[in-house]
Amino acid sequence: MKILFIGDIFGQPGRRILKGTLPALRNELQPDLVLANAENAAAGLGITPPLVDELLDLDIAVLTSGNHIWDKKEILPYFREQVNGRLLRPANYPANAPGRGLFVGKTPAGIGYAVINLQGRVFMPALDCPFRKADELLRSIPEDVKIRIVDLHAEATSEKQALGWYLDGRVTAVLGTHTHVPTADEIVLPQGTAYITDLGMTGPYESIIGMERQSVIQRFLDQLPTRFEVATGDVRLCGVLLEVDPPSGRALSIQRVLRK
Repeated sequence: MKILFIGDIFGQPGRRILKGTLPALRNELQPDLVLANAENAAAGLGITPPLVDELLDLDIAVLTSGNHIWDKKEILPYFREQVNGRLLRPANYPANAPGRGLFVGKTPAGIGYAVINLQGRVFMPALDCPFRKADELLRSIPEDVKIRIVDLHAEATSEKQALGWYLDGRVTAVLGTHTHVPTADEIVLPQGTAYITDLGMTGPYESIIGMERQSVIQRFLDQLPTRFEVATGDVRLCGVLLEVDPPSGRALSIQRVLRK
């Protein structure tokens, strides 16, 4: 079984390349399941209900998110009203936050899978422990659902690596998002868990993590508030392709995917 996980979709450029590239990518890679992080799909900050529907209409099975999920306030009632649960927010937010961080479903071929969305705590808002929350969620997943994919939306490489090793052998993959720069450390850990520190961004790379360069540089120079705009140059789709063994849930391989 093959799983394509697409890195942080950033603004209109990210959505545009996703729409333009995904059909050919499906034909080439033949994924059985497509997942994506979409927390920055709306102008680089947050996501709106129409954009959720737009992305799900591309046959992306589940959308994960992170710390920017609340930036567009219209997403709050959407979380309360959605019936399919295919847009996730990090599971370790307080329990009374709308939405949930776990999706359990089946592929069109009837293979069960689970997607867990977590957020790190190092250099990030203080949330519940992602390690203990992962333990809790894994106990709630039916035993026969062996394929378990974790999106850890976190700043620190050390925290991402630590969760990868902590969950090795208990999940199919621990995939990092948030920093928007693809890393070259993809690996299948000894007990069969695929790992990468960051999937990279699906968006404009002639930028500073997606935003126009000059305004970000100026912010570093004078530390004054400024408005950031989504960049437009060198747009790429980034992510990974996993090959997994459905009966065991073990990852067989992980490879980076990059398309321009």
